[in-house]
Amino acid sequence: MVVQAEEGRLITSAARAFRVLVATAVPAERDAVARAFTTGTTADLTVDAIAAGVGPALAAASTATALTTAALAGTPYTLVVSAGIAGGFQPEAPVGSLVVADEITAADLGAETADGFVPVTDLGFGTVTHRPPPSLVRDLTAATDARTGAVLTVSTVTGTAERAAALRARHPRALAEAMEGFGVAEAAASHGVPVLEVRAVSNPVGPRDRAAWRIGDALAALTEGFGKFAPVLESWNPYDDPHDR
Repeated sequence: MVVQAEEGRLITSAARAFRVLVATAVPAERDAVARAFTTGTTADLTVDAIAAGVGPALAAASTATALTTAALAGTPYTLVVSAGIAGGFQPEAPVGSLVVADEITAADLGAETADGFVPVTDLGFGTVTHRPPPSLVRDLTAATDARTGAVLTVSTVTGTAERAAALRARHPRALAEAMEGFGVAEAAASHGVPVLEVRAVSNPVGPRDRAAWRIGDALAALTEGFGKFAPVLESWNPYDDPHDR
């Protein structure tokens, strides 16, 4: 297994049979992922980890750039993973737990109306949800003892109980919220590459209480979870597993 991570840019590595791009928001998350792959190498799996930036727009742009660079170099990626820490909806996703998304959904892409929020798809545009490969989600969940459900992408992090309740009412399967997954998924879809989102819960979704955040514990959980990914990824056949292309 070969891991490449460097602040702000992709390191081009030699072609391998299975290439994974992991896009995090910030360097601390990128490094937590990279630590999971520091022991043991195989010729069949390459993992490149980048800090793509905060928010869906910058994450999409950085991921698309990395995908294009790799494709032009003749070493395209087989899978893209959006990863990092996140807020978890309680009690289903407690602090320190790992969540593997079976839906990556833009929670606030749409319009406010007198009757409430309307997603952009109901306005006749675009998409709001990407669905990762089902068998890969199932196998990774089993290998890591993660929770499986929807992960919401927001541009404004939830800070009140009222907004948390409103999001859960619109998205009853939501387990976590973060700021990059949908952007990463849009970039992956534009290249026809399957996408995952993996999040370690650092805090509850709801009223902001910085003293209650457990960022170190969440980063450790991220490293531990990715440490169990390699056997699953190496046995997965992306051509037999449907995903949003």
